[in-house]
Amino acid sequence: MTSPHAKTTEGYRRISIDPVTRLEGHGKIDIFLDADGNVADCYFQVPELRGFEKFCEGRPVEELPRITPRICGVCPEAHHMASAKACDAVYGVELPLTARLLRELQYNIFFVTDHTTHFYALGGPDFVMGPTSDPALRNIIGVIGKVGLQIGGEVIKCRAWGHEAAAIFGGKPVNPVNAIPGGVSKPLKTDERARLEEICRFMVDFGRFTLKLLHDVVLSNTEYVDLILNGPYCHRTYSMGLVDEQNRANFYDGKVRVVDPDGQELCKYSPSEYTQHITERVEPWSYLKVPYLKQVGWKGFVDGKDSGVYRATPQSRLNAADGLNSPLAQEAYEEYFETLTGDRSGKKPVHHTLAIHWARVVEILNAAERALELVRHPEITDPENYRVVCDKTPHEGIAIVEAPRGTLTHHYVTDERGIVKKANLIVGTTNNHAAICMSIKSAAHGLIKKGVEVTEGILNMVEMAFRAYDPCFGCAAHSLPGHMPLTVRVRDADGTVLSERSRN
Repeated sequence: MTSPHAKTTEGYRRISIDPVTRLEGHGKIDIFLDADGNVADCYFQVPELRGFEKFCEGRPVEELPRITPRICGVCPEAHHMASAKACDAVYGVELPLTARLLRELQYNIFFVTDHTTHFYALGGPDFVMGPTSDPALRNIIGVIGKVGLQIGGEVIKCRAWGHEAAAIFGGKPVNPVNAIPGGVSKPLKTDERARLEEICRFMVDFGRFTLKLLHDVVLSNTEYVDLILNGPYCHRTYSMGLVDEQNRANFYDGKVRVVDPDGQELCKYSPSEYTQHITERVEPWSYLKVPYLKQVGWKGFVDGKDSGVYRATPQSRLNAADGLNSPLAQEAYEEYFETLTGDRSGKKPVHHTLAIHWARVVEILNAAERALELVRHPEITDPENYRVVCDKTPHEGIAIVEAPRGTLTHHYVTDERGIVKKANLIVGTTNNHAAICMSIKSAAHGLIKKGVEVTEGILNMVEMAFRAYDPCFGCAAHSLPGHMPLTVRVRDADGTVLSERSRN
């Protein structure tokens, strides 16, 4: 439960939300109020450090698809696939068709499972139960109690069947090990394919069901729609997402497309070109790096066309794409933009932060339909064509996939024996770091004013600003190589700093 801890610090009243809730990892929000009770400033801090890039150094590169999924138990398949694809690039190999089909099938099933977790368990309680409802009920149990046990059973079934599918591919339901440099470790058996098709058919039905639930429970609530459209949750930023050759969204493969706040293409690049377009900076108050668009430049935590801040979310992927590659999801995609822009001509993009939840549901249906298409491909069970031998001298490889929470980049440099010399990971939450900070500050400014009682419900509405991004700080908390700045302050009961020591 969110609880405010107010202290007076250097003339300001400080309200801390510590820890922030319903996310993976650790974070805190410090809100500073002036003498009138208005927000003077707001900081989002990530105090944890994982540093997985350093763990990768000195290891054979083929171990990384097994190591990097341990970054996070929520989305191990994302790191697994990005890592395997980066290894393919390190060795300069082209995958056979069956291997590509199997990897993309596995990835789309994972996408459905992961998005389901966030929509129902992490983000859902805010808009199903209400942003300021009793925190004892504002959770997955409360959601099931409101929508019914039958619906709760369908959610659990989707999660369970998704993990069963992961075990079919990867040998176990969490932290798969099947994707290897050059393909996958085993072919798909006929009976396994039949079971996966059953799972995919269910997931398509579940996606349609979830979209209807969104309409019935959320979009029919005029107060919540007003909060989406008119609340303090909007930022006009650049949008990023993977697209195929027809500029349709793709989660597993393609080029990264970036569109500006008006929807015009800024750039489209291959994974190997990412350093020409994205660079990273650090802030002294967080271990989480801040990427931005090189072409535009860093102008601070501000939005607009002149700012290099971008977002990489489900909504960003819809903004960056010209459409989706499955019929039911395409209908939902068109409805999304028509409803949120009020324009039947398909006007884009959309910048309403809370509408990211809706985009996530559209992606559930898109991933499920794509998975069903892939599982029915006649070559998916080819017993011979599922891998190739990596016989070239390794050097450097870069790969990009769309993790559920944003664009994920793995970049490895090895010596001639394939031992990793350098690794860099830019994960979805890292891409969104600047936007998350801006969204939290905007929400705090919009909700906390002179004369407003700062309740638990108000602070939860501040948290909703970051929760829409489905952040994973365990994945994202990395430091620049070789640096771990740290400041320790000792305060007395009144908040006065008694002692301070720093290491830079």
